[in-house]
Amino acid sequence: MKDPMHVLIVPDSFKGTMSATQVADIMHRAVKNVFPLAICTVFPFSDAGEGALAVLENVCSGKTVRCPTVNSLGEPIEAPYYLFEDGKSAWIELSQASGLAQLTKEQRNPLNTSTYGTGLLIRAALEQGCQNIYLGIGGSSTHDLATGIFSALGGRLFNHNGLLLEPCGASLSAVSSIDFDRVLPSALNARLVVACDVDNTLIGPTGSAHTYAQQKGASDEDILRLEMGSTHFANLIKQQSGREVTQVIGGGAAGGVAAGLSGLFNAKIENGFDILYRLTPLEEHIKKADLVFTGEGQFDAQSIRGKLPFRIAKATHELEILTYIVAGQVSEITLPQFPRVYIEQVKPDHLSLEEALDCAPMLLERKMTELLMHLNY
Repeated sequence: MKDPMHVLIVPDSFKGTMSATQVADIMHRAVKNVFPLAICTVFPFSDAGEGALAVLENVCSGKTVRCPTVNSLGEPIEAPYYLFEDGKSAWIELSQASGLAQLTKEQRNPLNTSTYGTGLLIRAALEQGCQNIYLGIGGSSTHDLATGIFSALGGRLFNHNGLLLEPCGASLSAVSSIDFDRVLPSALNARLVVACDVDNTLIGPTGSAHTYAQQKGASDEDILRLEMGSTHFANLIKQQSGREVTQVIGGGAAGGVAAGLSGLFNAKIENGFDILYRLTPLEEHIKKADLVFTGEGQFDAQSIRGKLPFRIAKATHELEILTYIVAGQVSEITLPQFPRVYIEQVKPDHLSLEEALDCAPMLLERKMTELLMHLNY
């Protein structure tokens, strides 16, 4: 008698349609309908942008802590961070306090928004006794080069007249000095790791302002202003700390938060998937699997630069595990280097994107059932 099949289900969210948990539940239901004896490990995941908190809550020992903070326009809100069991490490998700999701379309403007609220979450974790801070930076509504975080931790920004500046994108060009005198010692001594899944630098045509500011509400004129402000502030960081941040790989992420924290606090920038892979038992689950399903909303050229489904495919390829990347839409992407990895599109060709989004859960379950029915196990 054949041993039962071990199936690992490890998708990211289908952004704007289904959370990673919803996707994983649908995949799981389809597997059990076709292979009722299969042993399934359901492991909704994230590449450390939005959704990482849910991953940690599901698979790690620790607790979610909620605390008062502000959104990126300074309005009072409450937001969570994850405190690991050791009490010395915390995971903070920038989008929880400084994300686009908290703002209406009319409120979005990266000249006005700030990461100050994220800084308050970091401050709360430090005051709890944390010495290791992991910061996931997806979903940002800001372009302030982490000046908001810096200010929440006690830092101050002054113009050439010695007047205190509000930390936001519009202030970057006006900063004349960066004052560390009142920064929390615990912030200066902490190990700060920025979890990032893109490789954009801060400055240039593929830098932060030109790549991301428009989706945060910036006009063409605003983008040029942010680029100039970013260049100015980065040069000021170099003058005061000796750290060159304009071309740091990944420094352009989240409106320059990665570059700013690298320059201001000597933060380390790491691939988000690598961090979560290390912090969770995902590797153990992959090694036990006979079949793996992963996926995301759009699988395209950006995906193969290190997003979750590609990283899962790379890990399963090394162990020769049959793997399906199931995505809402698939661009003209192939993975000939991974012969046991198959890419499948959920959206039928005859449906428009809008029509497909309206019935995404049903289409995903149908595609999963179709794939499973053709498996010879």
